[in-house]
Amino acid sequence: MTACVTICPIGAVEDEIVEPISRCIEEKCGLTCRFFQRMETPEYAYDKGREQYNSKLILRRLINHLPKNSFKLMGVTQVDLFVPILKYVFGVAQMQGPCSVISTHRLYPEFYEESSNQGLFLERVQKTALHELGHCFGLIHCRDRHCIMYSSTRIQDTDLKKMDFCPSCRDLFNWYLDQARKDHQI
Repeated sequence: MTACVTICPIGAVEDEIVEPISRCIEEKCGLTCRFFQRMETPEYAYDKGREQYNSKLILRRLINHLPKNSFKLMGVTQVDLFVPILKYVFGVAQMQGPCSVISTHRLYPEFYEESSNQGLFLERVQKTALHELGHCFGLIHCRDRHCIMYSSTRIQDTDLKKMDFCPSCRDLFNWYLDQARKDHQI
């Protein structure tokens, strides 16, 4: 096993979205990224009553597809995600687990009736990916509103964050990464 994050497009997600995620993870976390074959749109997770997709069901499916040469798997989808106790989520991760999933659905400026802005959109996607990867390594939400691990309950929270961990979260991330390397012999 290598210290590799595998990124898996789910449904109609374009390469122009997943490639910047890979570059961001490699630059900010020092981890190699690989791409996994595209998975189908997760109709099995669709909730007709909510008209959204249950992120927990997607995580369960992802865990069965974790490649042998990877220790983290991130799904990227365009569908609107939820967890039962919240109206929506930008992403969700297994705390100290191998899988996470993020959604681009609510990250587009147009969703908030703002002008199209590809740069802002990709920045939101990258921030969401780093945040969920942090959870996979065991990081909890941070009180520093500028830290990538601050909880984003609104898109304004995401926009306010910097594209990095605060010093405390950076130290914790590095510690968890070292532990993962020892535990998995990577």
